[in-house]
Amino acid sequence: MLRSCLPILLLAVPQFLFCDTVVIDFESLSDSTSVTNQFPGLVFNDATVITAGVSLNEFEFPPHSGTNAVFDDSGPISIVFSFAQPVVSFGGFFTYQMPLTLDAFDNTSNQVDAVTSSFSSNLALSGDVGSTPNEFLQVAFAGGLSRVTITGDPAGSSFVLDDVTVKTPAVPEPPGFLLLIITVAVLFGCRVRILRQP
Repeated sequence: MLRSCLPILLLAVPQFLFCDTVVIDFESLSDSTSVTNQFPGLVFNDATVITAGVSLNEFEFPPHSGTNAVFDDSGPISIVFSFAQPVVSFGGFFTYQMPLTLDAFDNTSNQVDAVTSSFSSNLALSGDVGSTPNEFLQVAFAGGLSRVTITGDPAGSSFVLDDVTVKTPAVPEPPGFLLLIITVAVLFGCRVRILRQP
């Protein structure tokens, strides 16, 4: 009986549970390109593309995917978000030669989340014992992130970033009570339909 109602429930509920995810791998840009506003919804500062076999030492800083990554050119990388929906999380794969801090801020410049690298260095050949390159670091805030700052050496040239992941809600989430009412109404409708069948 309940099986005939499952398709209706699956259509009614998932739109409130999932996020839209944007992944940026920097493969569309060439070596030494300064990354600014090439990707809709994001504005980068102090980020420059480096390519394995060209200007990237891929033996110490292997890209997470493909051949490109970005590095902190001249100072900490900052990224400002301008998506239509609020950004609820930001993450990326980092290889670093000194401790790394990822700070997240809301639209009033209040720090709402922060994370620090697990090691002092996770370089592929000379990193700390037990470390591996491309550590995934992520910050999140349900109220919406407006920007993030990634700091290694304040002077720059201390880490690479690859496969940036930005998540925004697919649709605004309704209050829990409203979701409960929708679920009960769908189940009640299915029950009435089942009882009316001969």
